[in-house]
Amino acid sequence: MKTGLILALGLTSLTAFSQELAKGYVYHDVNGNGKKQRREAGLSGVSVSNGQEVVQTDEKGYYEIGLKDGQLLFVIKPTGYTVPLDSLNKPQFYYIHKPSGSPELKFAGSAPTGELPKEINFAMTAVEEADDFTALIFGDPQPYTLEEVDFFDRGIVSEVEGIQDVAFGLSLGDLVGDDLSLFTPYAKAVAKVGLPWYNVMGNHDQNYDVENDEFADEAFEAHFGPSAYAYNVGKVHFIVIDDILWPDPRDQQGYWGGLRADQMDFFKNDLKFVPKDHLIVISMHIPLAEEGDSFRDEDRQELFDLLADFPNTLSLSAHTHLQKQDLFYKKDGWRQDKPHHHYNVGTTSGDWYKGTLDEKGIPVSTMRDGTPKGYALIHFEGNQYKIRYQVAGKSSDYQMEIFAPKVLEKDKRTTAGIFVNFFMGSEGDEVLIKVDDGEWKKATKVEDYDPAYLVDLYQWDVTEELIDGRRPSNPAASKHLWRGGIPAGLEAGEHVIHIQATDRFGQLHTGKTTLRIVEGK
Repeated sequence: MKTGLILALGLTSLTAFSQELAKGYVYHDVNGNGKKQRREAGLSGVSVSNGQEVVQTDEKGYYEIGLKDGQLLFVIKPTGYTVPLDSLNKPQFYYIHKPSGSPELKFAGSAPTGELPKEINFAMTAVEEADDFTALIFGDPQPYTLEEVDFFDRGIVSEVEGIQDVAFGLSLGDLVGDDLSLFTPYAKAVAKVGLPWYNVMGNHDQNYDVENDEFADEAFEAHFGPSAYAYNVGKVHFIVIDDILWPDPRDQQGYWGGLRADQMDFFKNDLKFVPKDHLIVISMHIPLAEEGDSFRDEDRQELFDLLADFPNTLSLSAHTHLQKQDLFYKKDGWRQDKPHHHYNVGTTSGDWYKGTLDEKGIPVSTMRDGTPKGYALIHFEGNQYKIRYQVAGKSSDYQMEIFAPKVLEKDKRTTAGIFVNFFMGSEGDEVLIKVDDGEWKKATKVEDYDPAYLVDLYQWDVTEELIDGRRPSNPAASKHLWRGGIPAGLEAGEHVIHIQATDRFGQLHTGKTTLRIVEGK
């Protein structure tokens, strides 16, 4: 083993049964031909992993690491460099080691890769990479058919195609809906955005015809590479984790949120080489906590323990087709005074492509909590971040839906109220309401069904004519709904209801609607 090679603690013996020694260089590919030339320098201190252990390159860019049949070897992109992209803008940072190929499955995995090459080298291209950058985040594209791939393409991708000043894109799992033959149509659609695109594995992206969780990602790996990996941009370290346990280890039925031991090992070994002042962003599919026992408690606690010395953290998920912000405190097992922020991102498929059709024939697909379908833009500045949710097809100013009566009788008491669904809202945010030039008053946060969603939903039940599209899902309580009262004594005429909402990042958002007061008959 070469002098200066740094091995992560816990590296298993290189003579272990069925394990070979992978070796090679991480280098600066000056001429861009993907082949290491003698004059092209190696890059030192770059992490390389087999999905469990992590090593770093020596002063010449050289690494050695054990590699078992079925593992994927990958490099963890350092800040200031890019990796090659394939024709669909998927980063090529890995090598699949499956000498005999994947098992025979309904949806094919990897073809046989043969003997391990003498060297596996990873090409890097130096770039100016600012500490100030933006990432584009998709939750659950989840098409079940080619028609729904088209909805995704025309309803979401076309809107961000050629987007500027964005470093990369990331989909948070459920890239497709069980039919893994749609991986390629999905990837072709996303490629039109024109960004390097990373992917998280979701429960609907699995090979279900396997008995062991280790084989559930065979088709995913063949199309997108490892299901657990990491990369660096600026002062942010991104970790992608497959957090689906299949089948559920409790009863061998369905799935459960959590991590296998080898995945937890990767997480632990990777963090050993990350500066403590960097922002750690963990991307997963299943949220860290939901109502019910959706995520294995001991796995969440172990993740929290591993992050105890990192003061700047964020985790992202999707899966639920709802949008919400969760904060984890010490009482929840978090090990720091500042709570951990977990953002469950609204989905690009919305309510699974349900609802009425818009002018382009695409389902409106508002989610059950009243959040319209859309995507997130996360702006990073050093080790800090701000998030903006972008509703598909709307102005960036559209950050809330306001529900209030259209007309009321003058001087007549009413049980009606003013409801504000502040899409990025969370506990502790402030929502203010005023009518005309009146006094600003705080609205009260409530956990209830969004009344605007109920109106859209129940039109399907009271109509006497068929409606194009599919009936939306039944409602779910919104975690970002506020209610205010209607001032008494309003004069006859039209009045303007003004809303002002401030999110957890200090960003101010406004909205307004009108209310008409009429004299009684």
